[in-house]
Amino acid sequence: MILAVDTSLGTAVATVAPDGSLRAEASTDDPLGHAEVIGDLLRDVVDGFGDGTVTHVVSGMGPGPFTGLRIGIATARTFALGRGIPVVPVPSHLAIALAAIEADGVDDRFAVVTDARRREVALTVFEGLDDDGLPHIVAETVLVARARLDEALAGTRGIETTVLSAADLARVGARALAAGRVLAGDEPLYLRHPDVTVPGAPKKVGL
Repeated sequence: MILAVDTSLGTAVATVAPDGSLRAEASTDDPLGHAEVIGDLLRDVVDGFGDGTVTHVVSGMGPGPFTGLRIGIATARTFALGRGIPVVPVPSHLAIALAAIEADGVDDRFAVVTDARRREVALTVFEGLDDDGLPHIVAETVLVARARLDEALAGTRGIETTVLSAADLARVGARALAAGRVLAGDEPLYLRHPDVTVPGAPKKVGL
């Protein structure tokens, strides 16, 4: 059983069985308020998946806003620590790409586009599935001004979304585990430094 948590867009939590079938899912598409809802969503999903033991936690690593990603990743790591099970980091755009290919039948090159705020978008280019059933990345994630999106796409189909299925994220994680692949490191894909930073040492004032 795999539990997946993602807060790169809204807040999404799901569990899937080893065969990829959905056991329970809960989400909200509100891009804010992750901390207020994630505990209730996690409880609802864990209570609702029935028989079975969670063996892995898939954590969506972004791209996404600094604060939102931190909440989801911290939740995934805390749950895993409490159960003594591993965390599987997965780039969030892979879940959107998997749904586009398998659920929507997109069979040509396309770009997943998500809002990065400040009039910017995050963009990752995919084409088909690789031998492990994972979306094949043609071009890594970049940050693009929304006004220049058409130029950045350069004729590639753009699929922009404001929601993400944690169940699809879990399926990506399951396929990566089956193939023995690591899809992301421990560091989230923020694409931008946080607005708030730790202040430096106070300036010395001469007398």
